[in-house]
Amino acid sequence: MKVLVVIDMQNDFIDGSLGTPEAQLIVPKVIDAVRGFDGKVIFTMDTHTPDYLETQEGRNLPIKHCIPGTPGWELPDALKEAARQRHALFYRKPTFGCTALARDLVAFDHAEHIDEIELVGLCTDICVISNALMIKAFLPEVPISVDSSCCAGMTPASHEAALTVMRSCQIAVR
Repeated sequence: MKVLVVIDMQNDFIDGSLGTPEAQLIVPKVIDAVRGFDGKVIFTMDTHTPDYLETQEGRNLPIKHCIPGTPGWELPDALKEAARQRHALFYRKPTFGCTALARDLVAFDHAEHIDEIELVGLCTDICVISNALMIKAFLPEVPISVDSSCCAGMTPASHEAALTVMRSCQIAVR
């Protein structure tokens, strides 16, 4: 079994409060990746409460984002439709890494043997790297890759730095 994990492709990270031109450019590529993937597709959704600015993360990144019920929390319509067509699983996560996803991937691996896990999404330097390293820690023998053409960081430099770190932790970057 192959697994594609789509990290936080939400409007706030694309063209909303934390959006970047680089994030906007990868949306069509991520949609194509989801549509064409031969395996299980999983999405994470960054999910914060209205008191986000009172949290440790909010004090360090004081920009409200990804609050359920707001347009910024949603996926772009075409990506939402691709996820629906693929019967994708969804995980809400209140912080960078998704521990429930990592635990469930271990269970999937025991039940069906995961041959490889690929990650795409936003932001390379925060949530993509956090999830990639956590999954690597939970499943050290499963090949994990990141499609760099389907990721974007907060800046191009931080995107490249995150890719370098992932390579050094034996995560394939393509």
